Amino acid sequence: MQEDSVNVMLVLKNLSTVDRKRSLSNLNVELESGKIYTILGRTGAGKTELLRTLMGLDMITSGSLELDGQDLARLPVRKREMSMVYQQFINYPHLSVLQNVAFPLRRQGHSVEGANEHAISALTLVGLSGFEDRMPRELSGGQQQRVAIARAIVKRARILLMDEPLANLDYKLREKLREEFPRLLAENTDGIIIYTTTEPAEAMQLGDEMIVMHEGQILTKGAPEQIFEVPASVEVAKLISDPPVSIVKGEFVDGQLVLGKKTIEFSGEPEITLNGTIQVGIRPDALSVGGDTVAEVILSEFSGSDTIVHLSLEFGPAVMLVEGIHEFKPDQSISVSLDTSRLLLFTADGKNITER
Repeated sequence: MQEDSVNVMLVLKNLSTVDRKRSLSNLNVELESGKIYTILGRTGAGKTELLRTLMGLDMITSGSLELDGQDLARLPVRKREMSMVYQQFINYPHLSVLQNVAFPLRRQGHSVEGANEHAISALTLVGLSGFEDRMPRELSGGQQQRVAIARAIVKRARILLMDEPLANLDYKLREKLREEFPRLLAENTDGIIIYTTTEPAEAMQLGDEMIVMHEGQILTKGAPEQIFEVPASVEVAKLISDPPVSIVKGEFVDGQLVLGKKTIEFSGEPEITLNGTIQVGIRPDALSVGGDTVAEVILSEFSGSDTIVHLSLEFGPAVMLVEGIHEFKPDQSISVSLDTSRLLLFTADGKNITER
């Protein structure tokens, strides 16, 4: 992105923090208005710490944080024009649903009538019209989280932070809200929305752009489809897929990939001049039942309507995703095929060396 782009609102430059849970290390990223950014990473990757730092709850030790050129580190929390939805939904138990949502507007000096009008609109947006007079204890967990989301949206903050807001909900409700989120968040066209998650599918479904974090660092940023198809590194490849990409060692010799006793021609691929040991990423859908490769079943498990099979092959362990419910027994010997067009190639130190 060009530095003179007027759309850039939030800029992190060499930002680092020291926190008792997870420190952030040298973060550099630019976030534009009108976009939803999903941050994907395992628990402990630094996602929550980043949101807390943006809010002003954690201190910056070096680097800078700017909003439209203004140094945010100098602003107190109440002046940062940010709103946050936490994983553990927080509502005021003594206030009605309407009062909960209107509360931040009343604190900003809005009249009761004006605050209530905006609050009712926000509740309608999240599907809680008619619930205005109920108390939080009368709501389900999903409804309480919707109240928390409505309260965050109603402030019309320039930056809306959402820290794994669906993580504590049951599967069906999480799926329902996940489908509705793009519509809900589309209302905030002038602001930036940052949504953290540990689930790759959620990150790809909700984000205009995705940021992948690991151990307090940003590994990559870009369009979800691009990151999935061409993960920048082995670590990104592991994080972006569920079930995860399997990583095995191979040898690249004169344009041929050698995996165990299998030799694979890479015709039509970009010319790769590297010779020697590399790392090979095998996507779960690159393996299928039936073929010329012998594998031994380690275990299998059901995931929704699919079967996940953990295999031992001559060149290393790998995970196969099979559509439908199938029974595979431990130590069972089966034949599988490998779709070489779905393989990912990485250098020995983990950098992607293929493009598709």
